[in-house]
Amino acid sequence: MPPCRGRSGLKQSPGPDTKYLMVEDGEFEDGTLREEAEARLRALAGEHARLRDDQWAAIEALVVERTRVLVVQRTGWGKSAVYFIATALLRELGEGPTVIVSPLLALMRNQIAAAERAGIHAATINSANPEEWEKTYARVAEGTVDVLLVSPERLNNPDFRDQVLPELAESAGLVVVDEAHCISDWGHDFRPDYRRLRTLLEDLPPGIPVLATTATANARVTRDVAEQLGDETVVLRGPLARESLHLSVVRPAGPEARLAWLAEALRELPGSGIVYTLTVAAAQEIAAYLRDQGHAVAAYSGQTEQSERLAAEDDLLGNRIKALVATSALGMGFDKPDLGFVIHVGAPQSPVAYYQQVGRAGRGVERAEVILLPGTEDRDIWAYFGSLAFPPEQVVLRALAALAEEGTLSTAALETRVDLSRSRLEMMLKVLDVDGAVRRVKGGWQATGEPWAYDAERYARVAAERRAEQEAMLGYIGTTGCREEFLRRHLDDEAAAPCGRCDNCTGEHRSAEAGEAAVREAAERLRRPGVEVEARKQWPTGLADLSGRIKPQFGAEPGRALGRLTDIGWGERLRRLLADGTADGPVPDEVFAAMVKVLASWEWRQRPVAVAAMPSASRPLLVRSLAERLAQVGRLTYVGDLGYRAGSPGRQYNSAQRVQAIRGTLMVPPPLAEALAAVDGPVLLVDDRVDTGWTMTMAAALLRHAGAPAVLPLALAVTA
Repeated sequence: MPPCRGRSGLKQSPGPDTKYLMVEDGEFEDGTLREEAEARLRALAGEHARLRDDQWAAIEALVVERTRVLVVQRTGWGKSAVYFIATALLRELGEGPTVIVSPLLALMRNQIAAAERAGIHAATINSANPEEWEKTYARVAEGTVDVLLVSPERLNNPDFRDQVLPELAESAGLVVVDEAHCISDWGHDFRPDYRRLRTLLEDLPPGIPVLATTATANARVTRDVAEQLGDETVVLRGPLARESLHLSVVRPAGPEARLAWLAEALRELPGSGIVYTLTVAAAQEIAAYLRDQGHAVAAYSGQTEQSERLAAEDDLLGNRIKALVATSALGMGFDKPDLGFVIHVGAPQSPVAYYQQVGRAGRGVERAEVILLPGTEDRDIWAYFGSLAFPPEQVVLRALAALAEEGTLSTAALETRVDLSRSRLEMMLKVLDVDGAVRRVKGGWQATGEPWAYDAERYARVAAERRAEQEAMLGYIGTTGCREEFLRRHLDDEAAAPCGRCDNCTGEHRSAEAGEAAVREAAERLRRPGVEVEARKQWPTGLADLSGRIKPQFGAEPGRALGRLTDIGWGERLRRLLADGTADGPVPDEVFAAMVKVLASWEWRQRPVAVAAMPSASRPLLVRSLAERLAQVGRLTYVGDLGYRAGSPGRQYNSAQRVQAIRGTLMVPPPLAEALAAVDGPVLLVDDRVDTGWTMTMAAALLRHAGAPAVLPLALAVTA
């Protein structure tokens, strides 16, 4: 990759219409730099577009002063125009390409399309296009790429970090950090990979300008990001009012009424929009119901296949569907100016996150509807996400000790030493990497040996901030004042004032009622029991004596559960039944009746002939009564319970730890083994819940080894 050409000299002549004249060959000799910037804006946004004062201030600071700028402006203000125009001007001055660190693929796709409209050639490096990386690097080296968009995860890929990034940083004409609130762990969407940007920025050669942009940063996050950018950072912060948004809160009585209300509302709302949910399960469930009601919708989440996500985005952009039913995976940067509405089924955890998501609507239309349908399950879901915070000190120190002892460990190998789920373990390692305690290398992770202390006080303050944000979200739901003002004040917008448009300002509150027939139909849909429980096929990586595929003769068949704990239908009932404070007891009749329906709809290859129960430390009566009643009603043989050699192994959070714990304790008692010898068909294996799936997997292997021809897992609930 060639080094960028020398920083072009600029002369400044005095006067209000200051002109910037090239000392060397350039493009701005006969006019002001602002005129050239205005021309670039028109190419990007249309003939009637004009630069805002703060847009010009940012462009001037980047192109002329070559400084660092943080732009905090509302969604739709035109932050991307700043870096595309600055890129065009800097390229004409002979500078290198702009490097944009961007968090989401949807954001990258939209930005590449926008850049092409302005005559700027853009390319991207991300997890979805590895086959194009080498070609892209070559194009950058040839100088045919004006903008390179990079996902934050790339910044710590060992090859990219050590071989590509130094040259890229040396030759860059401009570095852009998009959605910069992700840098701050005080923000609603902190991402550890983003914290590596501080190191990148510190290592940049003098004179390379930096732009950071966000629409969702309160005063604390703004200060934190500005400090990470550097002491001389110029902060341009504007009011966050969105005059097209009409905010309201509707509280139907129960999940079935909420779903029925949503289906009826979609027939009345203008244009197309987004229906946000808190979980993947809810997105899938609501999308399926709305399709049954005749609405053209698609589900969208982080688990949706990439090709399906692209097709769904294109269908929404082309108004071929009424709505995307999406998790927060459809978030920052998705740009559809004529989006007519945003509805939330369930409240996000903070007013800041909520305002960021509703900002998708109303960018290019005079009126857009923003409606929140809170649910009783919201607090439970918030608590679950809160449980994924930075791990306790002893867990972190155990990981550092393991790395210090072994030298280099893969994430999978470290799982066998540290009891964290894969996602939490990776998050912890990224934070430790940013803090300098570990380093990602080929083959895994290494301890650096640098001093590191657990910042318990900071983690506690961040956790307290999260709890305060949740309480503020409840305050938004219950406020009788202006809703937009409420949200803007939580973003520390000094210009916040009553909007005159929301339901509280106008006194025009939407009815929460839905038609009785629609509510009954929604209730029937939500009470439709049964979700598939996929059988584990591979042993966890990192185990010395268990690896590869699980042998067919020891594997379980695909199973079933009554519902997911995150469902908006059975989820609420199952959460109450399985809550820590709920006393153990026989299976409730309504739950048992639903389980019978699950069995009736199960299209198994061979009908079970026997029932076995899992041992349960907390709910033995619940599990055993369910197994015995199913055996009775299905005329199956109840063969008994599995057991533990020395008590329950407790709870483990990652696959390797879970398998090790279960294999050392779970057993088939002699009476059960004797009963299995007489079984000539599949055995139904009953438990209360499935978390990782490994308890069922290990139990099925034991039953198969004891003589069961096949094992069909059946549980009341699956965690996700």
